[in-house]
Amino acid sequence: MNSGIDPAINTDAIIAAIAEAARGGATVLFTPEMCTLLDRKRSRAMPKIEAGSTQESVRKIQSACAANGVWCALGSVPLAGEGDLLANRSILINSAGEVTETYDKIHMFDVDLKSGESWRESKAYKPGDKVVCAETPFGRLGLTICYDIRFPALFEQLGQQSCDIISIPAAFTGPTGHDHWHILQRARAIEASAFVVAAAQVGKHEDGRTTFGHSLVIDPWGKVLLDMKDKVGLEFAEIDLGRIAEVRSQLPSLANRRDIPKPKS
Repeated sequence: MNSGIDPAINTDAIIAAIAEAARGGATVLFTPEMCTLLDRKRSRAMPKIEAGSTQESVRKIQSACAANGVWCALGSVPLAGEGDLLANRSILINSAGEVTETYDKIHMFDVDLKSGESWRESKAYKPGDKVVCAETPFGRLGLTICYDIRFPALFEQLGQQSCDIISIPAAFTGPTGHDHWHILQRARAIEASAFVVAAAQVGKHEDGRTTFGHSLVIDPWGKVLLDMKDKVGLEFAEIDLGRIAEVRSQLPSLANRRDIPKPKS
């Protein structure tokens, strides 16, 4: 997606994609981080952000899932939370339009890049505090968001929970994406011996930022099955869950894992 500052326009694009996914025979649609609203100007964005239980965009997407019989892993949306801080929340919606699981982004993107970009997510968002792996008809789905990818301990936990697929929706910056995106995505798939689906924001956005794109689907061996490069739109990938057992039988790293002794003080 190339999400902008108008939630209605972004939501219409997601609803259209749900219908197109259904026509193409898809079981589940994955969307990027901040898919319903991407706006770094907080004063402009805040009036458009509602609580999770009342957000119009989420309700419309739930209805579209039910109407088309398709699941949606809604990469993330900004939601009103406690006090002045928001939640960056991934929402899993089933084919009946019901929210079956949610995940709040744990790791906040607080960085100063050499390119001059400066980001302080912790000033606007409250970090989550739980690891989420959801049961679905298409396997056990682990939920993460963007910057989480740089923290292997989270993915080790998802691997230990026997996740079949891990969703890593993102709005990656251009400089970090160019050097790190593919490497990190493939590494996380290999470490967890699971499929990775990384739906990404792409291009120049209304709020002035530029995102890297390259939405990916990666198999448990680290092979890239789909790379959308700089394309906005929908593409399909078919995965074989039998591949997971095959890889884990060859490289049983999850089963072979041992606790590392802590250094003596």
